[in-house]
Amino acid sequence: MAERDGYIPGVPCWVDVSEPDPEGVLAFYRGLFGWEFEDMMPAGSAGKYFIGRIRGGDVAAVGSIPEGAPPVATWNTYISVASADDTATTAGKAGGGVLAEPFDVMDAGRMAVLADPDGAAFCVWQAKNHQGAKVVNEHGSLNFNGLATPDPQKAEAFYGAVFGWRVLALPSGLAWTLPGYGDHLEERSPGLRQQMAQTGAPEGFIDVVATLSPIPDGADEPAHWSVTFGVDDAHAAASQASALGGEVITKPFDAPWTRSTLIKDPQGAVFIASQFVPENRDVPA
Repeated sequence: MAERDGYIPGVPCWVDVSEPDPEGVLAFYRGLFGWEFEDMMPAGSAGKYFIGRIRGGDVAAVGSIPEGAPPVATWNTYISVASADDTATTAGKAGGGVLAEPFDVMDAGRMAVLADPDGAAFCVWQAKNHQGAKVVNEHGSLNFNGLATPDPQKAEAFYGAVFGWRVLALPSGLAWTLPGYGDHLEERSPGLRQQMAQTGAPEGFIDVVATLSPIPDGADEPAHWSVTFGVDDAHAAASQASALGGEVITKPFDAPWTRSTLIKDPQGAVFIASQFVPENRDVPA
C-alpha cells in the first residue's frame, strides 16, 4: 500500500481513460480493481467524469471522449507541472505539439494536452484542489507510466527539455529519471534508499519516473504512452478481465521483477496489469 499527498513537477501524477460510453465500462473496472465511482461533473453536463477510488482515495478516472478528439477509447497519462502554460510553450519550442491549449478544470487544476515530436500524446497537470492519484503501487492502482517510441534519442532531447528527464539503462530496459526525485522520496519516506538497496534495486532506480521502450524498425505501432496498474495476481487479473467482457491481448508473461498481461477493456482502451514478483529479478528482459 502507498498513499500520496502530491507530486513534484516532472512526475506522472494521474491517469484517466476516455471512453465512448463511460458508464458502460464502470462495472468492468469496479469488478477488476474494486474501484468505487463518483461522477464529478455538474448535473446536466454533456460529458461524464467518474473518479475511481480505493478506500476513499482517488486512483484514476473514467470520462467521456473530449469534443473533437478521435472516437477511440484511450488511457491518458498526466505529468505534474508548476505551470501548464509555461510547459506548453516549452514543449512547442522543443518540437512538440499543443493538442489542447491550457485550460482550467473547474477548481481542480489547470491542464494542457501535448504531443512529443513523434506524436505520443500526454497531458500536463498544474494542481489546485486535485493533487493527483492518492493511492498508488498496490492492487488496482497506478504502478507505472511508459513511453513507447521509434526514436529514443529524439524523445530524450524533447522530454529532457520539457521536464528535465534523463534516460537510465537498467538490466530490465530503459527508464526515464528525474534528477533529485529520489531525494524527494527519501525525505517523504526516510530509509527508502536503504530498503531499495536491500531488495536489489539497480543503482539510480529511486529517480525513475517512467519507462522507455524503443519501437522496433518496421513495427506497425505509433508512439504512445501506456498505463500500468498493479495487481496481486496477473493470471487472476487476466481471467477476471475476460469474464467481465474485456480481452486479454497478451497472456501473463514473466519479465524482470514482474509478471504482466496486456488487457483491452470492453470499449477498446488498452492497459497493462503487472504483478510484482521478486523472484523474477534475474529473468532476462
